[in-house]
Amino acid sequence: MTQESRWPYSPSLAGGAIMTGIFAILTLLHTVRLFRTRTWFCIPFIVGGIFETIGYGARAASNSNRESLPLYIMQALLILLAPILFAASVYMILGRLIRATGAESYAIIRATRITKIFVGGDILCFLVQAMGAGMLSGADSKKGKDRGQNVILGGLILQIIIFLLFLLVAIIFHKRLRNRPTGKTLDASITWERMLSQLYIVSVLITIRNLFRVIEYAAGEDGYLLQNEWPIYVFDALLMATVLAVCNFWYVGTMRPREDDIDLSSA
Repeated sequence: MTQESRWPYSPSLAGGAIMTGIFAILTLLHTVRLFRTRTWFCIPFIVGGIFETIGYGARAASNSNRESLPLYIMQALLILLAPILFAASVYMILGRLIRATGAESYAIIRATRITKIFVGGDILCFLVQAMGAGMLSGADSKKGKDRGQNVILGGLILQIIIFLLFLLVAIIFHKRLRNRPTGKTLDASITWERMLSQLYIVSVLITIRNLFRVIEYAAGEDGYLLQNEWPIYVFDALLMATVLAVCNFWYVGTMRPREDDIDLSSA
């Protein structure tokens, strides 16, 4: 390893290339389905998929360019931030599902506010983690790196807290709707239980990934998780690829925006 390299190991060309291909295919599938169904609130899935694709492409390219600071910063920043974008669409899914089932009274937070509250928190997490990643990537001293890692750690912990609150809202809504189904739940086109099950799966995967990142940054740059490459593929890349694959089934007619929906720009 040269003195200028920020990598504690030689990044895998094969691993980066494989994940670049997987995320590119999944992102393309999301793009096709988004335009076919016009479910514009799912745009963050595509942006997040692009982040992952470019991020792992940068990791692959770093195999022969370990001294490249732009490549290092690109992969660190984009892979770190992509799941926040996935979470944004997950938050918006619940609000629309509540309205689609006509069960607004079952939600402990008004459906029209769910997107604003949780996506607002998501944006805050995005900014905090982006700032921390910038500080970490540009730091030349251990003190500077520790400061960047602590900022990222704070953003990740905040993201986990927000996600757990979101899950609480979803679980309470689910329990109330199951106990007292509305007339709209009899509509076969509204597969609300399947969609909620997928929402839980995605939420658990994102939470596991965030916990991995918390442990990773809490251990510091000399910790096992940052000193070895395989954990990022097992606990980040694989989980986020699964999230994109599961969410590909959310593009259904009942989730299309209506006049009374919150559009992406207002969120």
